[in-house]
Amino acid sequence: MRVRFSLVSDRRLPEALVRHVRRTITDVCDAPDERPVPVPGLNALTWLFDLPEQLPEPFTGALSALRDELRGPAMALAVDSAFITGPMADHGPRAIVTDVDSTFITTEVIEMLAAYAGVEEEVRAVTESAMRGELDFKESLEHRVALLRGVPADVVDDVFAAIKLTPGARRLVDAAHARGAKFGLVSGGFTEVVGKIGADCQIDGYVANGLEVNDGVLTGRTYGPVIDGAAKVEAIERWQEEWDVSPDLTLCAGDGANDLPMLARAGLGVAFMGKQVVVERADCAISIPRLDAIAALVGWDIDG
Repeated sequence: MRVRFSLVSDRRLPEALVRHVRRTITDVCDAPDERPVPVPGLNALTWLFDLPEQLPEPFTGALSALRDELRGPAMALAVDSAFITGPMADHGPRAIVTDVDSTFITTEVIEMLAAYAGVEEEVRAVTESAMRGELDFKESLEHRVALLRGVPADVVDDVFAAIKLTPGARRLVDAAHARGAKFGLVSGGFTEVVGKIGADCQIDGYVANGLEVNDGVLTGRTYGPVIDGAAKVEAIERWQEEWDVSPDLTLCAGDGANDLPMLARAGLGVAFMGKQVVVERADCAISIPRLDAIAALVGWDIDG
């Protein structure tokens, strides 16, 4: 079995951790390929190796035990890591799909719109509860959007102008495209903003909710299918067929509870600056507010 294990941090990697990982890997295989992964502003190491059919003690018959032995000390030292098996281990994903709000961009668009209606705090409280999985996403979306009733529709342009991409987001898109991979965005936010982001960043596909407008103001309703966790999965499955990409070569990243279904179906599910419920259930987690840390985890070099 082909395996990649990677460490990434915005600080110097602890020498004791590196020695532990190196020793653990050499105990189970011969001649692992160890190298640094150049990503500006990050420190990363990756190991690519083949596991024997029968793991030696103390990992006999338990791949999860090896994964825990590698990832556990990294987590204790607040160093992000990924244990990747199968076809993605060699060359990385052929498709990356991420959430938008608080993942591809640094903010929640609905909260920015709510500021124009004077209800930002109320909307933020509902958003945070929904992202922790405490509220049904569809119901929470309807409640929050209803509070936007009467907001001039042209404020969407102001919101888009104020949006900041997460550091490394554009760099990750470029790295994917340079390797022939596709990049998609799935959002519980709004087409009117996500579409502009997609065009600006040369995204290959996106889905989001639509904001209904009448007489130049928001009606407080959405149109079209609600993009919840299930709808995100449906969009990804549609793109996988369109792009001829298998699930095990698809990497998904997000921060909230409504991202859990797509993370579970991905070849690698990444909790990006995620809520605790997401961190606990994802394949790996990134705690650095840099989206290009994903490139480091999959072994993609980025220059400049």
